[in-house]
Amino acid sequence: MLKRVLPVALALTLGAASIQAQWLKYPDPLIPHDKNGKPILSAPASRDRGGRIDLSGVCVSVLPPTRTVTHEKNPLTGGEPPPFLNIENFLVEGSSFTMLPAAQELYRARRAADSDGRPTERCLPHGIPDAMLIPDQPFKILQSPAGMALLYEEFNVYRQVAMDGRSHPNEMVPTWLGYSVGRWDGDTLVVETKGFNDQTWLDDWGHPHTDAMRTIERFHRLDVGRMELLVTIEDAKAYRVPFTIRINLRLLPDTDLIEHICENEKFASKK
Repeated sequence: MLKRVLPVALALTLGAASIQAQWLKYPDPLIPHDKNGKPILSAPASRDRGGRIDLSGVCVSVLPPTRTVTHEKNPLTGGEPPPFLNIENFLVEGSSFTMLPAAQELYRARRAADSDGRPTERCLPHGIPDAMLIPDQPFKILQSPAGMALLYEEFNVYRQVAMDGRSHPNEMVPTWLGYSVGRWDGDTLVVETKGFNDQTWLDDWGHPHTDAMRTIERFHRLDVGRMELLVTIEDAKAYRVPFTIRINLRLLPDTDLIEHICENEKFASKK
C-alpha cells in the first residue's frame, strides 16, 4: 500500500535525502553563489524583467512546530500518522477549525481505518494544500508574466495559474486541482482556486473537503532560500468558518525534479 507516513527519524534527515533524490548538482545561474560555489540562500530574492519578485525554483515544505491537538485514534490499533502531516499543525494563530457533522463523520471513518483508502493508493493526485505539505515531496515553480506553473514531482502532476487578466470560467467541470487565477498584491502573489471535485484529502490524516471548496494562496518570498505560503480554505459544506494555514517553504538549490511514475499494482492493499 502506498503511504506517505514517514518515521520521525527519517523526517529529521529529509533535507539531505531530498537533495540526493534529485539530479546531480547543476549551478543555477539565477541564484547567487559564493567563491566556493555554495548558494547564498540568505541573499535578497531576485526579480524578473518586470520588477516582480521571482518565485521560481524547486521547493519543499519545512516541518512545522508540532502543536498539542486532540485526535481520535483508531480504536483497534491506536495508530496515527506522524503529527506533522496533520493540517491542524499548520494553522495560523487564532484560526478556527471546526468541521460540520458530515465532514466530522467522514474524518472519523478515515481515522478509524488508519487513513487506508487515500487517493494516492490508487495513484491519484494530492490536492490543495496536501501536495505542498509533505517535506520530502518537492515541487517546482515556473514563473512568467502570463502565468505560473507548479510542477509536483510525485505522480508528475502540474497546476496552471492564469495571470493574464482572465477570471474563472462561468462553468467549470470539477477537477482534482481546480482552476487557478493569480494576481500580484505588492510582492505577494495571490492565487484563487475553485472548481474542485471532492476526491482529494486536505492532508494525510484524512480531513475532507467538498466541491464547494475555494482556496486563496498567498506566495511571499522572503529571500533566495525561503518562502512563506498562506492558504485560506473556504468550504461552507464541510467547515463552519474559513481557516488559514501557513506552509514554510525552503529552496532546494542547484537541482531539479526527477520523473516519478506511480505503478499502483505494486501498492495493492494486503489484507
